[in-house]
Amino acid sequence: MSSGFGQALDPLVLQRARRRDAAAQEAIYRLYSRACYNLALRILGNPAAAEDIVQDVFVRMLDALPGFRGDAPFGAWLKRMTTNATIDMARRNRRLDTESAEVHLERMAVEQPGPDVGVDAWSLLMRLSVRERAVVILHELEGYTHKELASLFGQSESYSKSVLARALKRLGVLDAGTIEWRGDA
Repeated sequence: MSSGFGQALDPLVLQRARRRDAAAQEAIYRLYSRACYNLALRILGNPAAAEDIVQDVFVRMLDALPGFRGDAPFGAWLKRMTTNATIDMARRNRRLDTESAEVHLERMAVEQPGPDVGVDAWSLLMRLSVRERAVVILHELEGYTHKELASLFGQSESYSKSVLARALKRLGVLDAGTIEWRGDA
């Protein structure tokens, strides 16, 4: 069984939700709200902001549901809405703007764990700016292509590639060779 956005939505539930059936809408929320929250939290790093994204996405989804054509799976459609809402929130908060190198280095020095503290993936990702974290998560974990990222951020594909490479280098992933950078074909 799939989880997250990959979960299948019963077509009858979708039909009922389109007719504004509250129980069907609640079923959709129960099925996908955790995936929306997790994606927003990984990018924004703020639980309250992630909760706001879930609320915003589901309000937008209910308004847009009659226009859902089914060209893509429902979960993929909702994932795109979540991604767009998350990036929009980051832009509104002006935290998505690229940080100066000095600010980033100062923040990394302050956040650098001591030798006796283990470093997990979350703390590593939180060292990145919101834009870098968004590109890493959307590309490496969510499977977005550089072309899709370019469209989301209103930039070129090469911009997306350079942000990803810079972020992975900052994390020590490219230099250490701990994982293969998957890139796009």
